[in-house]
Amino acid sequence: MEITVDGERVRGVEGQTVAAVLLAAGRRSWRTTRSGAPRGVFCGIGACFDCLLTVNGVPDVRACRRRAADGDEIRTQSREDA
Repeated sequence: MEITVDGERVRGVEGQTVAAVLLAAGRRSWRTTRSGAPRGVFCGIGACFDCLLTVNGVPDVRACRRRAADGDEIRTQSREDA
């Protein structure tokens, strides 16, 4: 299974969440706050909103809750995107 993150191809395993694919690829953050602080997975269960990103054009998707699907187009977000 393969997704694209900001134009870069990233391989994953069927059934993984988007967050799991990103973490396995060595990415620890994929969003920034207004101050520029990096954010990635914090709670891992969907209670917080630190792992938000855009999936297939849909903004504010929680990476820890969304299962990755082959061909997904992922874009990282910043506070300015909101």
